[in-house]
Amino acid sequence: MQQLEHFKDTYKTQRRFQWFSALALAALTLTTGLAMAQTPDAGLPGKGIKVQALQSPIAEETFQTMLVDRALERLGYEPQPIREVDYPTAHIAVANGDATYLAVHWDPLQRDYYDNAGGDAKLLRTGQYAGPAAQGYLIDKATADKYHITSVDQLRDPDVARLFDQDGDGKADLAGCNPGWGCEAMIEHHLDAYKLRPTVTHVQGSYAALIADTIGRYQRGQPVLYYTWTPYWVSSVLVPGKDVVWLQVPFSATPQKTDTRLDDGSNYGFSVSITRIVANRAWAEKNPAAVKLFEVMRLPIADISAQNERMRSGENTQADIARHTAGWIKYHQQLFDSWIAEALAAAKS
Repeated sequence: MQQLEHFKDTYKTQRRFQWFSALALAALTLTTGLAMAQTPDAGLPGKGIKVQALQSPIAEETFQTMLVDRALERLGYEPQPIREVDYPTAHIAVANGDATYLAVHWDPLQRDYYDNAGGDAKLLRTGQYAGPAAQGYLIDKATADKYHITSVDQLRDPDVARLFDQDGDGKADLAGCNPGWGCEAMIEHHLDAYKLRPTVTHVQGSYAALIADTIGRYQRGQPVLYYTWTPYWVSSVLVPGKDVVWLQVPFSATPQKTDTRLDDGSNYGFSVSITRIVANRAWAEKNPAAVKLFEVMRLPIADISAQNERMRSGENTQADIARHTAGWIKYHQQLFDSWIAEALAAAKS
């Protein structure tokens, strides 16, 4: 399937996964302590070995991280409570051995964080845990259709930019990306590359607050302009193709000079991303079972989005997320067990 068709079908697929996931998750009332907890067998490769996972402060990444912890637990490892740190710090902490792994590393968006922390000499980046995932700029469909807006370079026109002005300064207000996430640097690069600085303001702060304001403006019938990514719950509320539309860019513009075009020539300005698991290399070399696990785990982005939507709807405590994780494992037990089997085989080879 071509990349663009994949992105177009993501939200149709998400609806189906939400239905399947709801069946599994609603049927489970497991507590945190019961969520796939087992007494490690003495012969398991991770017996007695503690592991420390890190994640960014984005709460919606907990599900992905917790799933890896539960799989490691099945191998005998002893996961410690997940710690939240910003992406750049997380890469450095894992490289220095202060933590074991980071389950959500955006490749290629966060390659600089990986390289700056020591690269392959100190870190192991492996697998294709989730993706491919789209990210980019969107506006409400009503404004796009009325003014025939399809590309970000049209925001150079002051009259078009003023449609998205929130503070009265005549410039479009783009709900952007938190410092330290990696996407904020790309947005800043785009503002220069597409000559948008005179007419567009990159609004930063708490992304959760910015997107809540964006949704409120949309619901009041006002034009909206924002950055987002998949998998994330925003696109199940503001659905691309129905409520909002992706804006294309006139040409690829990344600091790495990479081509961001999709298979059919469409271009959202960001390279298609895969989330990979990054581990401390010295630890990884001593733990082949864990490395194999990291290589084979796959989590559909539609499932991540469905779980994230449950969090947005109020099921956002650690106990809730643990229940969601247990539900996902229960519903996909055969797949989950196959990961464990491959990891155990790697430990014996």
